[in-house]
This record gives sequence, C-alpha cells and structure tokens, in this order.
Amino acid sequence: MRSQLLAARAAALFASDLPTGSRPSFSAVSTAIATSVHACGGTRGCVAMMAAAYGDYPETSAPRMRWALSVASMMAPGAVRPEPDRELIAA
Repeated sequence: MRSQLLAARAAALFASDLPTGSRPSFSAVSTAIATSVHACGGTRGCVAMMAAAYGDYPETSAPRMRWALSVASMMAPGAVRPEPDRELIAA
C-alpha cells in the first residue's frame, strides 16, 4: 500500500509544474500533488502524462522521476522533512 501511494505521489509530482531539482516545502508539495491530480483527471492521468514524457523525452524523464520519488518520499509519515529555505521565507 505504501509503495502504491509513493508511486502515485511521485507520478503527480512528475506531472506538476515544480522544477526538477527543487527542494519545495511540505505545503508546496501537497499543493502540487493535488493540483496535478486534479488537472490530469486523477492519478491515472498523471501516470499517462509521465509515460508520454518517457516516450518523448527519455533523457530528461529519468532524472525527473528520481527527483519526484525523492520529494514524494518526504511525504511519508515519520519522514524527516527538511527545513524550508530561508530565501523563500524572506521573499
């Protein structure tokens, strides 16, 4: 069950507008996941978008999915969440 939830969250992050390599806050991740799931018509739509990207842009899709999985894993209960960037707080 946890791996399915992680995969769904990662697919939604993959389909999101968040830039690859960013370190978004917990709330930004939650918002991005919800927005992507809504925009894609559900988690299956996010997975379809991800599959299309792998077919069209395989060289950038793998790094994006590694990033999405690492960010999605911070959403797990008990995960250590990084401190928000001070620059983002000041802005």
